[in-house]
Amino acid sequence: MVTWQLDEQLARVFPVGRRLRVLDVGMGRGAQALRLARLGHQVTGVERDPELVAAARAALTGEPDGIRERVRLVQGDGRDTGVHFLPGSFDVVLCHGVLMYVEEPDPLVAGLARMLAPGGLLSLLVRNGDALAMGPGLAGDWTGALAALDTAALLPRSRTEADGDAPAVPGPEGRADRLSALTATLHGIAAPLHAWYGVHVFTGRTPAAPASPDALESLLAVEERAGRTDPYRGVAELLHLCGVRG
Repeated sequence: MVTWQLDEQLARVFPVGRRLRVLDVGMGRGAQALRLARLGHQVTGVERDPELVAAARAALTGEPDGIRERVRLVQGDGRDTGVHFLPGSFDVVLCHGVLMYVEEPDPLVAGLARMLAPGGLLSLLVRNGDALAMGPGLAGDWTGALAALDTAALLPRSRTEADGDAPAVPGPEGRADRLSALTATLHGIAAPLHAWYGVHVFTGRTPAAPASPDALESLLAVEERAGRTDPYRGVAELLHLCGVRG
């Protein structure tokens, strides 16, 4: 579900009409990197977990020569991109599901923005700090919902309003970020917010799955529409933010 929604949302903001240099930070097993390479883009994947890098390499061996030639895999930390690449080396930088495991995201995001050429796209997928209580609340876990509300109350509304720039409070699924805080961060690093979406507005918080292909098609249509529609996108489990480098 997350993968499908991200692909749909990226299609709305991806530069069109040319092959792009893409940096995928925290690539995992490389599924997204391979999808982009199949579309003709030149993709560099960065992942610090050696087992995931090995899995990505194994997946890459099954691809045709032309696709393998368009993919470069690097074992490393997303905070060290300046060690591996020159500033302005990429047209698109993806950082999906990474910031939630970083205590303080601003230096990482700033470093990623430096990798972008002018007009380049920075895509972030984060936990939504404005909707932490939705999951336990919808499940009837009132104790958990209260705890999530307490946690959310400690998150900075924006970087400028953070008490001593304190990091977002970690939870069992990692850190969470507010839209306003990351919007301020993107503005401060000259990659202002261009578009944002919700991911998992109705799904992801419950294990139920559609019972039929028709139900799945309807679910995907609802999630795609809600993910770009107010006020629904604001209570999604995840936020997808896209900034454009000036």
